[in-house]
Amino acid sequence: MSGIDVIPILRIGELLLVTIQVDMHDRMAMQLQEDLTDRIVETNAKGVLIDISALEVVDSFIGRMLANITSMSRILDAETVVVGMRPAVAITLVELGLELPGVRTALDVDRGIELLGGPALGRPKR
Repeated sequence: MSGIDVIPILRIGELLLVTIQVDMHDRMAMQLQEDLTDRIVETNAKGVLIDISALEVVDSFIGRMLANITSMSRILDAETVVVGMRPAVAITLVELGLELPGVRTALDVDRGIELLGGPALGRPKR
């Protein structure tokens, strides 16, 4: 896999920030799932923010991957919030009948951090 196929995972305190800047193909989504679960364990992260604001399209596979990542993160004791969903993406997910059970969302990274209780800033969860 070339370096361009790897989505960076940044650590900010007890949070991991994943900013998806390209439309993901299936292999990239599977790699992200594996890389992120590894990083959660390595860093003992308590929260994961997945920023999808650059995505124009989210198909049913990517939607399921987001739900899977959320479930896997929860099992590893990290809460996940998906941030930056465009209105067109939300409409598409609803039209596809994808409810993304367990996936919490916020409009932007700041609100996502607030939703997670600000663990990167050392604030207790509300």
